[in-house]
Amino acid sequence: MKKITELVAELAAPAAAEQGCTVWDVEYVGEAGQWYLRLYIDKDGGVDILDCEAISRKVSEALDQADPIEASYIFEVSSAGAERPLKRPSDFEKFMGAPVTLKTYQPRDGRKEFAGVLTGYENGSVRITVGANELVFTKQEIALVRLRIEF
Repeated sequence: MKKITELVAELAAPAAAEQGCTVWDVEYVGEAGQWYLRLYIDKDGGVDILDCEAISRKVSEALDQADPIEASYIFEVSSAGAERPLKRPSDFEKFMGAPVTLKTYQPRDGRKEFAGVLTGYENGSVRITVGANELVFTKQEIALVRLRIEF
């Protein structure tokens, strides 16, 4: 049986494609006693409110028909964001050479956050260049990797 997030991603993909967007991620999380179903979308040139509205309407209809979630929930559609988290191997491949922030579960050299350039990804391990140093982090060490905007 597929996870709710996988089912929602499949349901949402055609509606996103009609709008020139792609599904970046789906979250189904409980917060403060309420369930939230969040659909994150992406598009070359950026996502706007009209994209979110159009996709929200179409996906809401598809969710009502398919009814994959028994409990009540709040449905939200938004942009993946400029500082989006990287999760899948394809995310890392797409943004190779981009500035990232990597957070670890345990401190390394007294810190848990590293800002650098993404220079490698293999089997869940991430390589970033921080100044003149190249650092490699195993999948087990990594809490989060997200894009970083430099000003």
